[in-house]
Amino acid sequence: MISGLKQYSIFKSLTDYELEELIFEDNCNSYKKGQIVYHEGNRARGFYFVNSGIIKVFKTGFEGKEQIIRFAKAGDIIGYRSVLSGENVCTSAKVNEDAVLCFINSESLFFLLKHNSQFAIDLLKLVSNELGEANVFITEIAQKTVKERLAETILYLKSSFGIDNENYLNINLTREELANIIGTATESVIRLLSDFKNENLIEIKGRKIKLLNVTALQKIASI
Repeated sequence: MISGLKQYSIFKSLTDYELEELIFEDNCNSYKKGQIVYHEGNRARGFYFVNSGIIKVFKTGFEGKEQIIRFAKAGDIIGYRSVLSGENVCTSAKVNEDAVLCFINSESLFFLLKHNSQFAIDLLKLVSNELGEANVFITEIAQKTVKERLAETILYLKSSFGIDNENYLNINLTREELANIIGTATESVIRLLSDFKNENLIEIKGRKIKLLNVTALQKIASI
């Protein structure tokens, strides 16, 4: 597994020796759907590399309501910002699809940051990109309608996870999870998905969404 990690941009500058020091095979474990990886508020002793599967990263708000921050897939790292800042973990992570995760302790991370300047730059770029995405999300919550945000979320899931040979998204979410991503009520998402279906923009089979008219979705999303 170690030899294949260089395909991911965050690890491309590391030597084989550095990769072996960063990720030990014994620290890679399988997680089942629904399993909690870590809870917000816990002490950050390290972070996780997603080798396979999909992980939901979220914060818990009033009355236990989730606000989904992102979905992490193979090649992503999660929980690292709290390690860098020295704070307790600021989000929770839950397995959305069966996954293999590799734990990376904070000491290994800081050693590489001190001894590999390109790795430090690559990590800084990753932090900056995620901050930029957060800024865009805040702007859209304030300025876009729920319909626009739902269309954009569907397109985001397409670009992040792709579609299969029948044009179904390669990630299956509940209506509640879609609502938590865009910051609205589940009932609103159910109604809008029905509208999109009636307008022949999508097809729905359980949790699966099939894209029928990407151009029209882009127009609704104001992309």
